[in-house]
Amino acid sequence: MLNKTYKYRLYPTTTQKRALQASLDACRWAYNKTLEIRKEAWGKEQKSLSLYDTNRLLIQWKKDNPDLNNAHSQCLQNAQLRVDLAFKAFFRHVKAGEKPGYPRFQGFDRYDSFTFPQSGFSLIGDKVKLSKIDSIKVCKHRNIEGAIKTLTIRRTSTGKWYACFSCEIIPKPLRKVKKVVGIDVGLESFATFSTGEKIKNPRFFRTDETKLAKIQRRLSKAEKGSFDRKKQRKKIAHCHERIANRRKDFAHQLSRELVNKYQVIAFEKLNIKNMRENGFKGIRKSIGDVAWSQFMQFTTYKAEYAGRQVMYVDPRNTSKRCSRCGQIVEKKLSDRVHHCSCGLVLNRDHNAAINILALGLQGLALA
Repeated sequence: MLNKTYKYRLYPTTTQKRALQASLDACRWAYNKTLEIRKEAWGKEQKSLSLYDTNRLLIQWKKDNPDLNNAHSQCLQNAQLRVDLAFKAFFRHVKAGEKPGYPRFQGFDRYDSFTFPQSGFSLIGDKVKLSKIDSIKVCKHRNIEGAIKTLTIRRTSTGKWYACFSCEIIPKPLRKVKKVVGIDVGLESFATFSTGEKIKNPRFFRTDETKLAKIQRRLSKAEKGSFDRKKQRKKIAHCHERIANRRKDFAHQLSRELVNKYQVIAFEKLNIKNMRENGFKGIRKSIGDVAWSQFMQFTTYKAEYAGRQVMYVDPRNTSKRCSRCGQIVEKKLSDRVHHCSCGLVLNRDHNAAINILALGLQGLALA
């Protein structure tokens, strides 16, 4: 069994939008209150509260704050679960010697979703019925497969609402094929395949960067608290949302094409976080724009559902090693062509993609 999420756009009325926001605000209040209580318990008494301890406090909180009745009880419990998971992640990072991020209080713009873990919702035709809210029109552009487990209602920065159904599904493997491919991702070209095919880097952010900068300048000139400032902030949010949607659509289409065509797909196991932190400003921005992680993630989950295999290999020397004789040929970043003493002359990225495929197949044979 696999988990798969179906995301649908909601079209609530003005009254329903207020009800959705009231539920979201109640969950955010429960989240912040839970975090406050846990911090105080540790700071004053060195006592660590469990999820069960905070769940019991909800009964009294509902009596003290009637606004909590705007949200389903399980949604409030899920908000407390998020705090518990945030603390567990914090201590896990501390134990691993990594830089931890302490759980933080959530403002209006940061807390943007609430979840029905088991009950309180139903999907009937083109409407989703939510406890404490109403039956809301949903754009059901495709049918749901499998058993629905949870429902998350999400609000975007531009004020749109979405319903995300998490389902348990049975995989449907595609017919096996003999084709395999290694993929070298980059900035000059988004991806170079071991077959020699190149995918052009779409540079979604760079395309709209000038327009975005213009809106940001208007925002900086607008008076704080004014209607114009609010208007410019919404324009910026729309611009970022459009860029993100185009990038996501590109990654979905390319990953689907790959999974349909190849049985085995090999990628480099890149530490993209380190690449962004250690690169200079222009490189950091370009790496963020190209979104390799998103593309690889989409390819991986689609492959799992389709019975394909995705391999991640060590990226060390994949660009330097000759794909014909195995000799290491030193190169600068500016050297775009691989020249080897064995006589092989090949595009640098194509050579790397062939090496990536070879390592992927080697790992597959050893598995």
